[in-house]
Amino acid sequence: MGNQIDALQLKNAFLAGANNLNAKKEWINELNVFPVPDGDTGTNMTMTIMSAAREVAAISAPTLENVAKAMASGSLRGARGNSGVILSQLIRGFTKEIREHADEAGIDNLIMARAFSRAVETAYKAVMKPKEGTILTVAKGMADRITELSVTDEDLITLLEKVVAYGDEVLAKTPEMLPVLKEAGVVDSGGQGLMTVVKGALASLKGEEVVLDLGDQGAAKAEVPTERKSRGEISTADIKFGYCTEFMVNGDHEFTDEEVDSLRAWLGGVGDSIVCFSDENIIKVHVHTNHPGEAFEKGLTMGYLSKMKVDNMRLEHHEVLIEDASKIAEEKKEEAAPAAAPEKPAEPAKEYGFISVSAGEGLTEIFRGIGVDYVIEGGQTMNPSTEDILNACDQVNAETIFVLPNNKNIILAANQAKDIIEDKTIIVVPTKTIPQGITAMISFSPDMSPEENLEAMKDASQCVRTGEITYAVRNTTIDGHAIEKDDIMALGDDGLLAVAKEKDQAVLEAVKAMVNDESEIITIYYGQDIPEEEAEALAARIRKAYSQVETELQYGGQPIYYYFLSVE
Repeated sequence: MGNQIDALQLKNAFLAGANNLNAKKEWINELNVFPVPDGDTGTNMTMTIMSAAREVAAISAPTLENVAKAMASGSLRGARGNSGVILSQLIRGFTKEIREHADEAGIDNLIMARAFSRAVETAYKAVMKPKEGTILTVAKGMADRITELSVTDEDLITLLEKVVAYGDEVLAKTPEMLPVLKEAGVVDSGGQGLMTVVKGALASLKGEEVVLDLGDQGAAKAEVPTERKSRGEISTADIKFGYCTEFMVNGDHEFTDEEVDSLRAWLGGVGDSIVCFSDENIIKVHVHTNHPGEAFEKGLTMGYLSKMKVDNMRLEHHEVLIEDASKIAEEKKEEAAPAAAPEKPAEPAKEYGFISVSAGEGLTEIFRGIGVDYVIEGGQTMNPSTEDILNACDQVNAETIFVLPNNKNIILAANQAKDIIEDKTIIVVPTKTIPQGITAMISFSPDMSPEENLEAMKDASQCVRTGEITYAVRNTTIDGHAIEKDDIMALGDDGLLAVAKEKDQAVLEAVKAMVNDESEIITIYYGQDIPEEEAEALAARIRKAYSQVETELQYGGQPIYYYFLSVE
């Protein structure tokens, strides 16, 4: 290679680093315990770097200038989550130094050392309250080591090998810096992600054959390098600021350091986990806060907003316990992909039509039996897109169509579809669960106006209490309940209802928590993994225990969840 890295080598090294991270993202997800165990560090870092990798891969005639620019701009616009934003800042700082030497033949030891140092400087500046024991610590360790050795080591590859080896040493020490890592028995997930990138890049520079696969095909599962202990010592109550909030401020001028510093200081008054940095006329913001709207309003005083995203981390903390069914969801989507859409019926449109989102053949038949025209396959583990809902609306020949999302994560997509469709009236009933959707549908009256029906359906759905019975995929603690892997959990409208070792026990405890003196009917929907005789026996026990309340049993056929419970 010589003692310099040229533009083509830089391009290939970056792509190899991105490829290595993509291949191991699930392993890195499993390491994630800080600040809450949401298991998404690997995914966020991968989405960030893959955004840049696609831009870099498209360069046919690489130069140091265009490769560095693509690395920086792609990672900035693709940055997702705290770990992804920090990675984008490391890349941004690194490439700034490279671009200042773009007219030189290549990157030598001294330029590489300065690029590492600038990467760390840029990333630390973007994070308001940097925590040691994280990706920043690992990056700083490597920057310090390459600065120390760059004046003595002549061979660039040898230098980088020593730097990467030292990065591993720093990473191994992160559990001693953050008690939550030591308690869980893992190293920092963001630091591991960074080391995965640099090791992939180094392998390419050393001439090792790297099979590039820059698609998002899921990850090869590697062994976690340390023996895992419980990750569950974090309670929902420990999450001080509940909303992970991200957005970009787009201005009509290049933002000054003073403007960015002022915004960063203001964010410190409303939240934590702050990352705030600018790239010419764009400011990227990441903050954990209890008031996302205030952060958006502050951003609007500086320019228009884009790439806005808000995640409820308390809800994610609950949902992380449920089977990670993203791959199953994709498989289900492929299996259930509709055939070519039939031609629209020629007859005149009827007055009202109904669309519902549901998963499970039994639930599908229930919705169709009570008047739903089109059932979109989807739910908790496979949220349909706006396009899916648009296609469904196109298939229902009605002047006014009521849409029942039956999941809080689908309501936004349904409303977006509503705003797009012009030739029909779309009414979204904001149902958050399957039982709510069924009750809302039953409450529809053709004698009332669309507006009156919407209010009646909303009121009826809010009178339903829902329980969902599933299993834990890891050890944790929620709301004071110690949960072990494979425990059975009952999740209610407002959180955890019960934890048990057996499905029936969890159901009985959930029903006890849901039923009150005003309850009239209990409905049990059993899933695809529950034999009918087992469900019948459970229903009999509930009828005996609550003889004053009518109990119904229905086959739902839903995946993941053993039972859905409804109390009205």
